[in-house]
Amino acid sequence: MKNQLKMYALEIVAILVLIIYMLPFVIVLINSAKPVLDIIVDPLALPEDPARIFTNIEAVMASQVVRYTSSFISSSIITIISVFALVIISSMAAWVLVRTKSTLSTVIFMIFVAAMVIPFQVVMFPLVSWFHRIEVFTGLINTPFRLLQNYPGIILAYMGFGTPLSIFLYHGFIKGIPLELEEAAKIDGCSSAKTFFSIVFPVLKPITVTVMILNGIWIWNDFLLPLMVLGTGNAVQTIPLAVQHFVGSFVRRWDLILTTTLMGMLPVVIIFIFLQKYIIKGMVDGAVKG
Repeated sequence: MKNQLKMYALEIVAILVLIIYMLPFVIVLINSAKPVLDIIVDPLALPEDPARIFTNIEAVMASQVVRYTSSFISSSIITIISVFALVIISSMAAWVLVRTKSTLSTVIFMIFVAAMVIPFQVVMFPLVSWFHRIEVFTGLINTPFRLLQNYPGIILAYMGFGTPLSIFLYHGFIKGIPLELEEAAKIDGCSSAKTFFSIVFPVLKPITVTVMILNGIWIWNDFLLPLMVLGTGNAVQTIPLAVQHFVGSFVRRWDLILTTTLMGMLPVVIIFIFLQKYIIKGMVDGAVKG
């Protein structure tokens, strides 16, 4: 009886936590189907005309200032390339650090761990200042001549900030992989690269999905780093940067702001729903193994 009461209490707490976490999403959803006046008067009320959400979506898509399609493509390019690079580089680095038993590898790993606790606000101004200094030579930021020249800077920045956590997760997971698998591959004549990509990397699927989702959600939703690196007048802008174009000094188009937010939120939510079991498994295995 006592255990049942405890289970009921935990279920009630879980439901309350779910409501708290889902409330912002619900507010965005219901207000995306309202005109501005209704949002200001009663943001918690249900929309009188739910079909208005399609009108708001058409207004967002037709906006020449926001350029949602272009922003969606830019966000997709930045997120996909950054996540792909983080997965490859972090998994290889973590594998080398785990299999290399030396003081140097331990020190390097601890440096990556220490980098996880450094707030972005501490390094954002030195980062942007450094980017501006090398802009003349590399065209990493705010280059108006070619569209593709705008991407390397922001991608490199995300790789730098995302590597510590990714290596930490891979490091813990790789410790649980039997070394005998790699030794057998080497006996068969496999090189280090072939051993990693043929033997080790396929085993890393759960933690790889975790790394992809965690970094993907962060990069897709990030506002401050694109604002610092790309700026507001750049030819390339992400969806979070596009939303701010609906905010003026005296007017705020809350209906279009929330609609754009919803449109940018849905792809991440859908991906998370389908891959959440891999996230949980990867996080648990990466934190416990070794």
